[in-house]
Amino acid sequence: MKPVARISTRGYYNLLDGKTLKKNSYYLYPKQDFKKLIDSKELTIMIHGLRNDNAGAIAKVILAKNKLKKLGYSYPVIGYSYDSNTTGAHLMKYAKRSLMAGQIIAKKNGRNLGKFIEDFKVNSPNTKIRLIGHSLGSQVILSTLEYLSKKKNNFGIVEAVYFFGASITNDVPSSKKYGKILQNIVNKKIVNHYAPSDEVLGWADKEKFVNGPLGLNGSTEKPVSKYRQKLLKPKNHRFASYIAVLNSFP
Repeated sequence: MKPVARISTRGYYNLLDGKTLKKNSYYLYPKQDFKKLIDSKELTIMIHGLRNDNAGAIAKVILAKNKLKKLGYSYPVIGYSYDSNTTGAHLMKYAKRSLMAGQIIAKKNGRNLGKFIEDFKVNSPNTKIRLIGHSLGSQVILSTLEYLSKKKNNFGIVEAVYFFGASITNDVPSSKKYGKILQNIVNKKIVNHYAPSDEVLGWADKEKFVNGPLGLNGSTEKPVSKYRQKLLKPKNHRFASYIAVLNSFP
Protein backbone atom coordinates (compact mmCIF):
# COMPACT_ATOMS: atom_id res chain seq x y z
CA MET A 1 0.00 0.00 0.00
CA LYS A 2 1.22 3.45 -0.96
CA PRO A 3 1.96 5.62 2.10
CA VAL A 4 -0.51 8.43 2.78
CA ALA A 5 1.06 11.86 2.23
CA ARG A 6 0.92 13.93 5.40
CA ILE A 7 2.25 16.95 7.19
CA SER A 8 3.13 15.94 10.73
CA THR A 9 3.97 17.51 14.09
CA ARG A 10 3.86 14.24 16.05
CA GLY A 11 6.08 14.36 19.13
CA TYR A 12 6.21 18.18 19.14
CA TYR A 13 3.87 18.60 22.13
CA ASN A 14 3.45 16.95 25.54
CA LEU A 15 0.40 14.65 25.56
CA LEU A 16 -0.33 15.32 29.24
CA ASP A 17 -0.33 19.13 29.39
CA GLY A 18 0.28 20.40 25.85
CA LYS A 19 3.71 21.89 26.57
CA THR A 20 5.89 22.48 23.53
CA LEU A 21 8.69 19.91 23.18
CA LYS A 22 10.07 20.81 19.74
CA LYS A 23 10.21 24.18 18.02
CA ASN A 24 10.36 22.71 14.47
CA SER A 25 7.64 23.80 12.06
CA TYR A 26 6.60 20.39 10.67
CA TYR A 27 7.91 17.42 8.73
CA LEU A 28 6.60 15.94 5.50
CA TYR A 29 6.10 12.27 4.78
CA PRO A 30 6.92 10.93 2.22
CA LYS A 31 8.88 13.98 1.10
CA GLN A 32 8.88 13.17 -2.61
CA ASP A 33 5.06 13.13 -2.65
CA PHE A 34 5.03 16.80 -1.72
CA LYS A 35 7.29 17.68 -4.63
CA LYS A 36 4.66 16.11 -6.90
CA LEU A 37 1.97 18.35 -5.40
CA ILE A 38 3.66 21.51 -6.66
CA ASP A 39 1.65 23.18 -9.44
CA SER A 40 -1.39 20.98 -8.90
CA LYS A 41 -4.57 22.98 -9.47
CA GLU A 42 -5.68 22.41 -5.90
CA LEU A 43 -5.32 20.16 -2.86
CA THR A 44 -7.29 19.37 0.27
CA ILE A 45 -5.79 18.88 3.75
CA MET A 46 -7.68 16.67 6.22
CA ILE A 47 -7.24 17.56 9.92
CA HIS A 48 -8.47 14.94 12.42
CA GLY A 49 -9.92 15.37 15.90
CA LEU A 50 -9.03 14.30 19.45
CA ARG A 51 -7.97 10.73 20.33
CA ASN A 52 -6.23 10.01 17.05
CA ASP A 53 -2.78 8.49 16.95
CA ASN A 54 -0.79 8.38 13.71
CA ALA A 55 -2.77 5.39 12.39
CA GLY A 56 -6.02 7.18 13.20
CA ALA A 57 -4.83 10.27 11.33
CA ILE A 58 -4.02 8.17 8.25
CA ALA A 59 -7.42 6.42 8.40
CA LYS A 60 -9.21 9.80 8.33
CA VAL A 61 -7.33 10.88 5.20
CA ILE A 62 -8.26 7.64 3.44
CA LEU A 63 -11.94 8.12 4.43
CA ALA A 64 -11.92 11.69 3.11
CA LYS A 65 -10.05 10.77 -0.06
CA ASN A 66 -12.41 7.90 -0.97
CA LYS A 67 -15.59 9.87 -0.30
CA LEU A 68 -14.46 13.03 -2.13
CA LYS A 69 -13.46 10.92 -5.11
CA LYS A 70 -16.98 9.46 -5.15
CA LEU A 71 -18.36 12.99 -5.11
CA GLY A 72 -16.29 13.80 -8.20
CA TYR A 73 -13.35 15.57 -6.54
CA SER A 74 -10.23 14.54 -8.45
CA TYR A 75 -7.47 16.55 -6.72
CA PRO A 76 -4.96 15.33 -4.10
CA VAL A 77 -6.16 14.84 -0.51
CA ILE A 78 -3.40 14.81 2.12
CA GLY A 79 -3.36 14.62 5.91
CA TYR A 80 -2.30 16.76 8.84
CA SER A 81 -1.21 14.62 11.78
CA TYR A 82 -0.71 16.16 15.24
CA ASP A 83 -0.51 15.10 18.91
CA SER A 84 -4.22 14.72 19.63
CA ASN A 85 -4.02 11.35 21.40
CA THR A 86 -3.71 13.13 24.75
CA THR A 87 -3.16 11.13 27.94
CA GLY A 88 -6.31 9.63 29.43
CA ALA A 89 -8.68 10.90 26.73
CA HIS A 90 -10.54 7.57 26.76
CA LEU A 91 -11.19 7.69 30.53
CA MET A 92 -14.14 9.63 31.91
CA LYS A 93 -12.27 10.94 34.95
CA TYR A 94 -9.53 12.47 32.78
CA ALA A 95 -11.86 13.68 30.02
CA LYS A 96 -11.67 17.37 30.93
CA ARG A 97 -7.92 17.42 31.44
CA SER A 98 -7.20 15.57 28.21
CA LEU A 99 -9.59 17.77 26.24
CA MET A 100 -7.89 20.88 27.64
CA ALA A 101 -4.46 19.51 26.69
CA GLY A 102 -5.88 18.71 23.24
CA GLN A 103 -7.18 22.26 22.84
CA ILE A 104 -3.81 23.74 23.82
CA ILE A 105 -2.04 21.48 21.30
CA ALA A 106 -4.61 22.26 18.59
CA LYS A 107 -4.15 26.00 19.12
CA LYS A 108 -0.37 25.71 18.97
CA ASN A 109 -0.59 23.71 15.74
CA GLY A 110 -2.02 26.78 14.02
CA ARG A 111 1.51 28.07 13.63
CA ASN A 112 2.73 24.74 12.24
CA LEU A 113 0.01 24.31 9.64
CA GLY A 114 0.12 28.02 8.84
CA LYS A 115 3.85 27.76 8.12
CA PHE A 116 3.27 24.80 5.81
CA ILE A 117 0.63 26.74 3.84
CA GLU A 118 2.92 29.77 3.52
CA ASP A 119 5.89 27.62 2.49
CA PHE A 120 3.89 25.60 0.00
CA LYS A 121 2.39 28.71 -1.59
CA VAL A 122 5.88 30.12 -2.20
CA ASN A 123 6.63 27.12 -4.43
CA SER A 124 3.13 26.70 -5.80
CA PRO A 125 1.35 30.09 -5.69
CA ASN A 126 -1.59 29.08 -7.87
CA THR A 127 -2.59 25.91 -6.01
CA LYS A 128 -5.92 26.33 -4.21
CA ILE A 129 -5.77 24.91 -0.68
CA ARG A 130 -8.92 23.58 1.00
CA LEU A 131 -9.01 22.57 4.68
CA ILE A 132 -11.29 19.93 6.19
CA GLY A 133 -11.43 19.75 9.99
CA HIS A 134 -13.29 17.25 12.15
CA SER A 135 -14.09 18.02 15.81
CA LEU A 136 -10.88 19.36 17.43
CA GLY A 137 -9.47 19.76 13.91
CA SER A 138 -11.73 22.83 13.67
CA GLN A 139 -9.60 24.48 16.37
CA VAL A 140 -6.40 23.69 14.42
CA ILE A 141 -7.96 25.39 11.38
CA LEU A 142 -9.15 28.44 13.33
CA SER A 143 -5.70 28.91 14.88
CA THR A 144 -4.10 28.43 11.45
CA LEU A 145 -6.24 31.20 9.97
CA GLU A 146 -5.40 33.39 12.97
CA TYR A 147 -1.68 32.79 12.42
CA LEU A 148 -2.01 33.57 8.69
CA SER A 149 -4.00 36.74 9.37
CA LYS A 150 -0.92 38.40 10.88
CA LYS A 151 0.38 39.11 7.37
CA LYS A 152 -1.51 41.24 4.84
CA ASN A 153 -0.24 39.18 1.88
CA ASN A 154 -1.98 36.07 3.27
CA PHE A 155 -5.44 37.45 2.54
CA GLY A 156 -7.37 34.81 0.58
CA ILE A 157 -4.49 32.30 0.90
CA VAL A 158 -6.88 29.45 1.90
CA GLU A 159 -9.48 28.68 -0.78
CA ALA A 160 -12.17 27.17 1.48
CA VAL A 161 -12.74 25.63 4.91
CA TYR A 162 -15.07 22.72 5.77
CA PHE A 163 -15.97 21.96 9.39
CA PHE A 164 -17.51 18.65 10.54
CA GLY A 165 -18.70 18.28 14.14
CA ALA A 166 -16.74 21.41 15.04
CA SER A 167 -15.79 21.84 18.70
CA ILE A 168 -15.04 25.57 18.42
CA THR A 169 -17.74 27.85 19.88
CA ASN A 170 -20.79 28.92 17.89
CA ASP A 171 -19.99 32.64 18.14
CA VAL A 172 -16.81 32.28 16.05
CA PRO A 173 -18.33 33.07 12.59
CA SER A 174 -20.08 36.17 13.95
CA SER A 175 -17.46 37.46 16.40
CA LYS A 176 -15.61 40.68 15.62
CA LYS A 177 -12.18 39.08 15.85
CA TYR A 178 -12.66 35.65 14.27
CA GLY A 179 -15.36 36.68 11.82
CA LYS A 180 -12.93 39.15 10.30
CA ILE A 181 -10.15 36.54 10.18
CA LEU A 182 -12.43 34.01 8.43
CA GLN A 183 -13.60 36.64 5.96
CA ASN A 184 -10.07 37.85 5.14
CA ILE A 185 -8.02 34.65 4.99
CA VAL A 186 -10.55 32.33 3.35
CA ASN A 187 -11.01 33.18 -0.31
CA LYS A 188 -14.31 31.47 -1.21
CA LYS A 189 -16.32 29.98 1.65
CA ILE A 190 -16.46 28.47 5.12
CA VAL A 191 -18.92 25.55 5.27
CA ASN A 192 -19.99 24.31 8.69
CA HIS A 193 -21.57 20.82 8.70
CA TYR A 194 -23.48 20.67 11.97
CA ALA A 195 -25.60 18.00 13.67
CA PRO A 196 -27.93 18.66 16.64
CA SER A 197 -27.93 14.87 17.12
CA ASP A 198 -24.13 14.74 17.73
CA GLU A 199 -23.88 12.95 21.10
CA VAL A 200 -20.28 13.95 21.89
CA LEU A 201 -20.84 17.65 21.22
CA GLY A 202 -24.13 17.50 23.14
CA TRP A 203 -22.29 16.02 26.11
CA ALA A 204 -19.40 18.54 25.86
CA ASP A 205 -21.95 21.36 25.80
CA LYS A 206 -23.92 19.99 28.76
CA GLU A 207 -20.78 19.45 30.83
CA LYS A 208 -19.58 22.97 29.88
CA PHE A 209 -16.38 21.55 28.35
CA VAL A 210 -17.23 23.54 25.24
CA ASN A 211 -19.76 26.35 25.54
CA GLY A 212 -22.08 26.03 22.57
CA PRO A 213 -20.07 23.99 20.02
CA LEU A 214 -20.44 25.30 16.46
CA GLY A 215 -20.94 21.74 15.23
CA LEU A 216 -24.02 21.17 17.39
CA ASN A 217 -26.54 23.85 16.39
CA GLY A 218 -24.56 25.96 13.96
CA SER A 219 -23.95 29.70 14.22
CA THR A 220 -26.32 31.61 16.48
CA GLU A 221 -25.70 35.26 15.57
CA LYS A 222 -25.35 36.85 12.13
CA PRO A 223 -22.22 35.24 10.63
CA VAL A 224 -19.83 36.76 8.07
CA SER A 225 -20.91 36.57 4.43
CA LYS A 226 -18.51 33.79 3.39
CA TYR A 227 -19.93 31.48 6.05
CA ARG A 228 -22.67 28.96 5.34
CA GLN A 229 -23.94 25.92 7.21
CA LYS A 230 -25.40 22.54 6.33
CA LEU A 231 -27.45 20.33 8.59
CA LEU A 232 -26.28 16.71 8.56
CA LYS A 233 -27.65 13.62 10.28
CA PRO A 234 -24.63 11.43 11.06
CA LYS A 235 -25.08 8.25 13.12
CA ASN A 236 -22.64 9.57 15.73
CA HIS A 237 -19.74 11.98 16.26
CA ARG A 238 -17.16 9.96 14.32
CA PHE A 239 -15.71 11.45 11.15
CA ALA A 240 -16.70 8.26 9.31
CA SER A 241 -20.36 9.00 10.16
CA TYR A 242 -20.15 12.60 8.97
CA ILE A 243 -18.39 11.78 5.71
CA ALA A 244 -20.92 8.99 5.04
CA VAL A 245 -23.78 11.52 4.86
CA LEU A 246 -21.89 14.21 2.93
CA ASN A 247 -23.51 14.75 -0.46
CA SER A 248 -21.44 17.47 -2.12
CA PHE A 249 -17.88 18.78 -2.27
CA PRO A 250 -16.23 21.23 -2.73
